[in-house]
Amino acid sequence: MRKYIIHILIVSFVFISMSVTHSAEEPHITLRSSYKDLTVSQIQSMSNISIRKKVDWGFVGHSTISNSYNLRSTSGDKVVVDSATGLMWHQNGFSEKSMRYGSNINITMQWDKAKEWVRNLNSRGYAGYHDWRLPTVEEAASLLESSKSNGRYIDPVFSKKQEWIWTGDRKTGSKHAWEVNFRFGHVTYNGTGTYNCVRPVRSMK
Repeated sequence: MRKYIIHILIVSFVFISMSVTHSAEEPHITLRSSYKDLTVSQIQSMSNISIRKKVDWGFVGHSTISNSYNLRSTSGDKVVVDSATGLMWHQNGFSEKSMRYGSNINITMQWDKAKEWVRNLNSRGYAGYHDWRLPTVEEAASLLESSKSNGRYIDPVFSKKQEWIWTGDRKTGSKHAWEVNFRFGHVTYNGTGTYNCVRPVRSMK
């Protein structure tokens, strides 16, 4: 009888330990973080996306990822952490503090200028980090919601001022870069000389 009770206790302890370990190491979806040149066909074949309509410039659709957002503030710098993807996002893309670095809350910018703006963000160390970057199209598209909330296809935890944002990916064989539009809920490409908003991201280690 004693051996039986000890055996039960050991099994219970192992089970509880496994459960605690599992909950502490919540798996997340890993999205591509390095930039690529992508065709329309490749964009339309992205995983974790539900496409309502394919068009010659991209698609209309939304992410199928069950995002888990947490708004944080460090020294007044707001970030949004998504535990589902392991990504940390700039909450609003532009802030009053960033005006000192050549940008404004309502200013959009060309693709090259957007990359420069992010470099300046890293020089400053926004929220204490120096590895901010433009998102890949997969990362940016992971923010697309299936329906409008706060007037945009993006969770209201984010500022709604950034209606469409640049990604770091280019369209194959062109002078265009891919963008994600939260006003209409689609992914498309645009000339790098046109003007878009910026929402930097970083991968959490």
